[in-house]
Amino acid sequence: MPNPLGPPNQPGRGGLPTPPSGWPIGSYPTYAEAQRAVDYLSDQQFSVEDVTIVGVDLMQVERVLGRLTWAKVIGGGIVSGAWLGVFLGLLLGLFTDNLLGPLLAGILGGIVFGVISTTIPYAATRGTRDFASTMQLVAGRYDVLCEPKTAERARDMLAKLAL
Repeated sequence: MPNPLGPPNQPGRGGLPTPPSGWPIGSYPTYAEAQRAVDYLSDQQFSVEDVTIVGVDLMQVERVLGRLTWAKVIGGGIVSGAWLGVFLGLLLGLFTDNLLGPLLAGILGGIVFGVISTTIPYAATRGTRDFASTMQLVAGRYDVLCEPKTAERARDMLAKLAL
């Protein structure tokens, strides 16, 4: 995972995205294996600041979770709206001497809002998208690159990891 507190790109590049540089020192079928290789280098006191993991052959993958029906859409709206209503009702209840009234009003209002906010978009599709899914960006492989000055040493170290 990238460091959110670190610099967005290499210094001196004006903050614009730049292609990765370096020599390949390893290629892995999964991100976890590439990450393991860099972690191994770090454990061996290697200067990992010279290392970059690059996803190659990017693909957008949509994983279908299941079929959508009106009952599932309305039920999902009720549940998500009720949770929002509980939160808002409890928040409003903090400022009154009666917690039950704002809580019930929040739940009922949340249910109405949840049902409306889920049924309108579903109705707008007119049956052309009757399934739920998630999207991911994945790579066909993950290459580990290293700056030329230390690439040979890193490649030798990763060869020991493969043994």
